[in-house]
Amino acid sequence: MRDMITEEMSEALDEEKKLQHRLLRSLLPKDDADERDCILEVRAGTGGEEASLFAMDVFRMYEKFSQNKGWKFDVVEIMVSNLKGYKEASAAISGAGAYGQLKFESGVHRVQRVPVTEKSGRLHTSAVSVAILPQASEVDAQLRNEDLRIDTYRSGGSGGQHANTTNSAVRITHIPSGLTVAIQDERSQHMNKAKALKVLCAKLYEMERSRLHATRSKLRAEQIGSGDRSERIRTYNFPQGRVTDHRVGITHHAIDEVMEGESLDIFINALLLQDEMDAIASFSSLE
Repeated sequence: MRDMITEEMSEALDEEKKLQHRLLRSLLPKDDADERDCILEVRAGTGGEEASLFAMDVFRMYEKFSQNKGWKFDVVEIMVSNLKGYKEASAAISGAGAYGQLKFESGVHRVQRVPVTEKSGRLHTSAVSVAILPQASEVDAQLRNEDLRIDTYRSGGSGGQHANTTNSAVRITHIPSGLTVAIQDERSQHMNKAKALKVLCAKLYEMERSRLHATRSKLRAEQIGSGDRSERIRTYNFPQGRVTDHRVGITHHAIDEVMEGESLDIFINALLLQDEMDAIASFSSLE
């Protein structure tokens, strides 16, 4: 009987811990943007042409990851470099929980590899910045015509060889905030304007989220961010075939799988778990 009671007591204590954890999870504040679609922005940073080539690799990595998830990946704008890399690239990602899955990808991604332009075989370090913005609805970000300045101009490809004969490119400036979005990806001025408005709404929505949440808990402030993307979050070391996320201390030794969008979940799941555990710890400390 004593052994039976001891065993049942141990099981009961384990179940109590699980129930306490579930209770704390249910009490945590939810981010109402987690289930939204999102805007992905990738920009080449330090490293010249090599940075633009890596920006292209990162952009395609998220495209493949989205395809694996069954999400829709709609290219918004791509600015091509001299070596056909991406100076800047953006896309609208649509799918269940897209923002919630990708929100911790924002930050500086560093690459270490021998560039195609390097003839002596030296290892170079370059960087690209990634921003993930929750898409806004018309209710979230209502734009007044009087607050917008819309300019149209002719778009052009590399060297101007593919320049349009009509003013199809669109630049929209939100006068109160000073935010500017320019799109020339589509041949239709109407389509470029629609894409530019979508990106502008997302940026205004993120600014408002940051403002409203700035005085909340440390967790919230870190999660939403202030727009500062300067912190290095991940390193992609090609000679050693590894990817390291510096926030959770996880290294994956199959870089090709990561770049194909197949193993990103390893980092994403670890970041989501850490986020949840930090939130529970912060919540418990208030007791």
